Amino acid sequence: MPQRHDLSLEGRVVAVAADRGHHFSKQVQERIVLVAGYGVEADAHAGPFVRHRYLARRRPRLPNLRQVHLIPSELFVNLGKAGFSIAAGDLGENITTAGLDLERMPLGTLIELGPTAIVELTGLRTPCVLIDRFQAGLKRQVLSSGETGPPYKSGVLGVVRSGGPVAAGDVVRVRLTSSSLRALPAL
Repeated sequence: MPQRHDLSLEGRVVAVAADRGHHFSKQVQERIVLVAGYGVEADAHAGPFVRHRYLARRRPRLPNLRQVHLIPSELFVNLGKAGFSIAAGDLGENITTAGLDLERMPLGTLIELGPTAIVELTGLRTPCVLIDRFQAGLKRQVLSSGETGPPYKSGVLGVVRSGGPVAAGDVVRVRLTSSSLRALPAL
């Protein structure tokens, strides 16, 4: 059983982003719309089957467990202290949050966003080589250094269970399900 951690159960949305193309970074938007079982409307990673380019080429009928990418804005502060300049959308996330320790949330955690949207967490975002092409040395910064906790600090992935609009300033509530005992796997 994983260690228990103090988890903030409420935070806020700092920014939202989407991009129709498969680009590393996403454009910050005024609002995005989450669609149940699909993902972020008008985003390249939306759909019922895997849309990640590498995975889609090899196994195109896999269920899409990467419909939405959430990242804590606190990561940007830590990266800034290490000399990196990162802003919302830069790392390809759809939703930037504040006040939540996302990477430590258990598998199956429900994240309520805005008035009606709900995302179920499916895994940790695994940083790939593209992160170093964005800014050299960045991948090393988002890998854990043997400390306890998640192996990656580059956000979490999830599937949309209930749709609706999400915008900066929206409240984010965390609902831990009774079956939430396992740590998030790497995706």
